[in-house]
Amino acid sequence: MQGSSSAPRYLALDVGSKRIGVAVSDELGLTAQPVLTLERRRNAREDLRSLARLARRFGVAGIVVGNPLHLSGEVSPRAAKTQAFAAELGELAGLPIHLWDERLTTREAHQILYEAGKARQEHRRVVDQVAATLILQSFLDEKRGTGSRGGTGPCG
Repeated sequence: MQGSSSAPRYLALDVGSKRIGVAVSDELGLTAQPVLTLERRRNAREDLRSLARLARRFGVAGIVVGNPLHLSGEVSPRAAKTQAFAAELGELAGLPIHLWDERLTTREAHQILYEAGKARQEHRRVVDQVAATLILQSFLDEKRGTGSRGGTGPCG
């Protein structure tokens, strides 16, 4: 929406087996902000419902999901699970899902926290949010034509 004061907002997720990091873009679509770390529940449906509620709360136009491919670019078992989770979320929330290459974002997030002087034991609480923020910032930069990493396109 050129010329408009607000761009479509996006929710980004770094989906792990124990936690899901969540970030959201600002109203201008320029920066990614960390939101929270969702502790996974036994029932994945509850996680999906919580994330769909967050998407409604922030009024997002789409959801960016970190796609944990192998370094070679091949689909890992974790990526297959994440893609299935993302497709279910897209259906439940009624929003487009954008799978985004997230290789090395968790390592990058740990490095950022380390450089910020955070103790290693504090990392677990926020590293997933930081990773989600990095995923979303990469997506936003690519949409504006300033990014260097590519996504794997919409899914579902």
